[in-house]
Parts: sequence; C-alpha cells; structure tokens
Amino acid sequence: MNQYVQGQKHPHSRPPRAEHSVRKALALSLGASALGLLGACSSVSQLTNERVAQSETSLQQAQQTVGKSEHGAVELQQAREKVDVAKSALAKGQQQEAERAAVQAHLYAELAVAKSQSADARKGANEVLESLNSLRQETERTTPTQR
Repeated sequence: MNQYVQGQKHPHSRPPRAEHSVRKALALSLGASALGLLGACSSVSQLTNERVAQSETSLQQAQQTVGKSEHGAVELQQAREKVDVAKSALAKGQQQEAERAAVQAHLYAELAVAKSQSADARKGANEVLESLNSLRQETERTTPTQR
C-alpha cells in the first residue's frame, strides 16, 4: 500500500525540478527587471560617459605633446583637475556637472597643447631670426660698404 500512496500525486502538483526551474526563471526575470529599472533611473547617459572618456583621452594626448615643457603645464594641471571632477560627478550620477567638467578638461588640454606648440614655434622663429642676423652681420663684414 505504501508504494501505491507514493506513486500517486496530487494532480496539480509539479515535479520538484519543474518547481525549481520556475523559481529560477522568476528570479532571473526579477533580476533583469531590476537592472533595467536601475539603468532607467540612472541620470547619467552613455553620451556623458563617452564625453568623460574623451576628456581623459585628450588629457593623455596633451601630456604626450607637452611632455616636460613648462609651457602649458598650468593648463595641463587644470585639465587633470577637471577630469577628476568629471569622474567624481559621473560616479555621483551628476550628469550636467560631469559633462561640464569633461568639456572644460578637453578645452584645458587643447590650450596646454596650443601653448606648448606656440612656445616651440616662437623658439624656432627666434632661432631663424638669430641666424638671419648672423648672416647679415657676416655679409656686412665681408663686403665693403658702398658710399
């Protein structure tokens, strides 16, 4: 008789495996819904994330261009600080502040590069002027002055 009772099941009961897979599916769908909700509630857009990443790239490129030159060093430091502000705002979900700081970091990085390149160009121009002056003095010494 025991075998007969064990063999019979309630018509609406599920096998143990089916019940486990239903729970698992329910948990997965609730987890996916929660992630979707968190993503929707997040105040930081993908575009903001990309702008902060671009400002970081601008900073790295500026550091390579400026190198150890003193020209543009102040602006490079300001760019670093603005990237840090942008990252912090991003972590806090402050989209406008993150975008503003990212744009400022990019502009400071560009300014640092421009100042460095301007100083290099100025140095090159001064060297050319010195060479011209030397040539002029040399030609004046070797050719007699006509009066």
